[in-house]
Amino acid sequence: MTSFAVVVTNYNYRSFVEAAVDSALAQRRAPLQVIVVDDGSTDGSPDLLRERYSNDARVTLLFGENQGQLAAFRKGVLATNADVVCFLDADDLWEPGYLEAIGELYDARRDIDFVFSDLHVFGDDEEHIRFDEKAVDLGFTAISTLILHPWYGAPTSALSLRRPWALRTLDLPASFDALWRLCADACVVHGASILGARKYFLPTGNVRYRSHGKNGWWATRRDPVSLYRNRMRNLGIINHYAAIVGLDRSAADLSKYEYRTKVSPSRGERKRYASLALRGAAPWWKRWERAVGILAGRRKGKA
Repeated sequence: MTSFAVVVTNYNYRSFVEAAVDSALAQRRAPLQVIVVDDGSTDGSPDLLRERYSNDARVTLLFGENQGQLAAFRKGVLATNADVVCFLDADDLWEPGYLEAIGELYDARRDIDFVFSDLHVFGDDEEHIRFDEKAVDLGFTAISTLILHPWYGAPTSALSLRRPWALRTLDLPASFDALWRLCADACVVHGASILGARKYFLPTGNVRYRSHGKNGWWATRRDPVSLYRNRMRNLGIINHYAAIVGLDRSAADLSKYEYRTKVSPSRGERKRYASLALRGAAPWWKRWERAVGILAGRRKGKA
């Protein structure tokens, strides 16, 4: 049976972190480890965490200077020894059935490397964040991510991946830590795609994303300057991972093979891969033939 480690990262969320950790401990399918990384909080979080969990054998507490979310992710993952790593922001919550739901998928599908879920926003705002209305086996997403930059993932608290993939995605130069002090979930999401993880979207209804005005991404998601900077950082991290595995935009010629790894692609995904098919180096008529075949839902045979 698949074992789970939960990495909770906290920075000055004393008001919320206890609820987050308790929600991980309350899972019907108990995690093997709950690792809380306090990233140099100055609001009394370290004292609260020591008082509440220092005698709880299920919880490992890690403290250090403030280095940002990417460094905290890395520190937490390096302390794990479970099969799958799940991330949980200190201001978010899980319902008790979350690990049970994704655990059934990981148990049944050893070929799945990365599972992400939907989120229900609560607090200052209410919203349902989801990739699709149903479960989707996304297959492989390296070429699509490299060329078109779609977001094959979710915010931090709905992300999980097998430990070797977590280690690979977070194996980044120390200089990246300052760049990714916030929103480091992009490194996990894009890195897993480019490096070759097989992804699956599983709507569980069990992840709760707290909106409280201080969330890094949520609070700035409509600000033009923040959007520009985030897009530039995302492009940079995508290109970094692509260089590691030797991919460039000529990979568009192989997009037909990536498309065939998808079990039941949505209309949006078909349009995405039709666009990729048109970008290859094959004769124009062959590229159009491939694109039309993809839009028609054909995934096998000559292309």
